[in-house]
Amino acid sequence: MRRGSSVTMAARKVSPFRLAALLREENDPAAALRLFQSPNSGDAPPSPARPFRYSARCYDLVVTKLGRARMFSEMEQILDQMGKETRFCPKEVLFCNVISSYGRARLAYPAVRTFLRIPSFRCQRTIRSFNSLLHALLHCRDFAAVEEFCRDMESYAVSPDTCTYNILINAYCSVRMPDRAWDLFVEMRMRGIQPSAVTFGTLISFLCSNSMLKRAFELKEEMMRLHNVTPNAFIYTSLIKGLCGNDELDSALRIKEEMSDEGVRLDAAVYSTLIKALFEAGRKGEVVSLLEEMRASKLEPDAVCYNAIISGFCGENDFTAAFGVLSEMARRGCKPDVVSYNVILSRLCRQGRYEDARELFDDMPRRGCLPDIVSYRILFDGLCEKSRWKKAVALLEEMMFKGYRPRPESLSRVVDGLGEADDVDSLVSLVAAAARGNSTDLSMWNALTQRICREFDQVEACRLVDHLRV
Repeated sequence: MRRGSSVTMAARKVSPFRLAALLREENDPAAALRLFQSPNSGDAPPSPARPFRYSARCYDLVVTKLGRARMFSEMEQILDQMGKETRFCPKEVLFCNVISSYGRARLAYPAVRTFLRIPSFRCQRTIRSFNSLLHALLHCRDFAAVEEFCRDMESYAVSPDTCTYNILINAYCSVRMPDRAWDLFVEMRMRGIQPSAVTFGTLISFLCSNSMLKRAFELKEEMMRLHNVTPNAFIYTSLIKGLCGNDELDSALRIKEEMSDEGVRLDAAVYSTLIKALFEAGRKGEVVSLLEEMRASKLEPDAVCYNAIISGFCGENDFTAAFGVLSEMARRGCKPDVVSYNVILSRLCRQGRYEDARELFDDMPRRGCLPDIVSYRILFDGLCEKSRWKKAVALLEEMMFKGYRPRPESLSRVVDGLGEADDVDSLVSLVAAAARGNSTDLSMWNALTQRICREFDQVEACRLVDHLRV
């Protein structure tokens, strides 16, 4: 019997405490909502004369479940109902969860509205909900709103904490405004707010990704010496990635040893970065020892690690070894993901081995992995590269049926190729498929119509353009 059915049956004559327990166990948000609305009957809500005395925990559970499921209309109805309660004041964390749910859905206005409504529930706003709002707005890419709320922070009776600065520093780094991020870093220390490992990790990651390794290592030393903050795995991984990207592999390996000496657990991200760098440096013989080291520390390679190995072998055009890694993954219980196959597909197409790429592409479902839009685009671009226009059109029709769209430049390339080959029938099929898949934006429309009018006589051109207008 399904959990939802058993829970509904068990919900008759329940107490608020029991209802909270049942809601906690219910994984289906729609079933949780029905249970919340009809805790004692299963089919009718409590009557106004004898309302059910919901606890704050009941509201918290159902609101959080509905928010995570993006059932926002239902969630708002429950919030309105909670606003009429007089027996308790909801905790701020409930509203933080609501704001975060709206942020994940990239709905900035409802997130702001929720933050502004908090006092109406007799709940005091603190920096915690303010930080939740900043994080949600950044998720929505509404940077102007973030800056506006920060300017008005005093009007909300909150003061910034370390988390606030971490969010803002990360925001300015993400939009490539490092000077503003450094200003905030200086400001927080002047205000007596202690930077955390997250603060330093954000700045060090930015420095490493922009090849500013000297400053990154200086900041690491400053972090330890002046602030007594120990580097975590994220900081070490950022340094290793930066060194590998700067062709300083031996230094990266020394940082790995430092991690071990300091008792920081190495994760798959570190190993996959080093594996990729070893292949690129022509030192693939050292990869085996890294894998043995991983297993000795009871860390099994994940798909990312294996994909780094596959990419390395593909870079050497050693497809036998690459396919061998796929088999090794299956033997060790690590299912190859679509990236595993896309890496091989891409390299096969670059080598002009389209038939082999198509064979692997067709075999992916049997191997338990469906091609994604990247898989289709790799194959489509490979066909374009080899001027196999008819096969490209056939694949395009398949893509459109799956709901995938090629890159506009690839589609334009096929149009040019068919025009040069004077292949009217294939161009008709291409135009029809593009129209069905709504793949013709304004620039693509212009390219298609110009090419059609240039290559074909007036009658044929009108017929083709009519396909675009469907």
